[in-house]
Amino acid sequence: MPQRQLRHFLEVLMKSKEWLRSLKFLLFSVSAGIIQLGGFALLNELLHLDYWLSYLIALVASVLWNFTFNRRYTFRSDGNVGRAMLLVFAFYCVFTPLSVGLEHYLAGVLGWNEYLVTAINMISNFVLEFVYQRFVGYRKTLDTNELAK
Repeated sequence: MPQRQLRHFLEVLMKSKEWLRSLKFLLFSVSAGIIQLGGFALLNELLHLDYWLSYLIALVASVLWNFTFNRRYTFRSDGNVGRAMLLVFAFYCVFTPLSVGLEHYLAGVLGWNEYLVTAINMISNFVLEFVYQRFVGYRKTLDTNELAK
């Protein structure tokens, strides 16, 4: 993101509407994080699936949850659902292989704690996805659904 856009984003963030949007995104992301960690623990500890598969399945579940609530309540978009899902899919086509690779390298090769590595990826996901959703996914359809009116 160019410096001018970042500066503009920070100015906009300070306005109450954007601050509230960021807070909603945070809260829905926390709920998605609980789903991801719970799903990961279930798959990894109880079902003993491969580590990367446990991470991937839990990530997909949390993304679906997060997409559904953020589209309706955070970004309040009435834009094309298929287009929005396609843009989220595009984000995760880049993020998922990178995060799975990072999970494998840090936890599998270097032996870092699996939950610490998952938390690092979740924080990265939170920041990157908010910026992507706000400025790419919902840029033209912010606050257009019935809740926003």
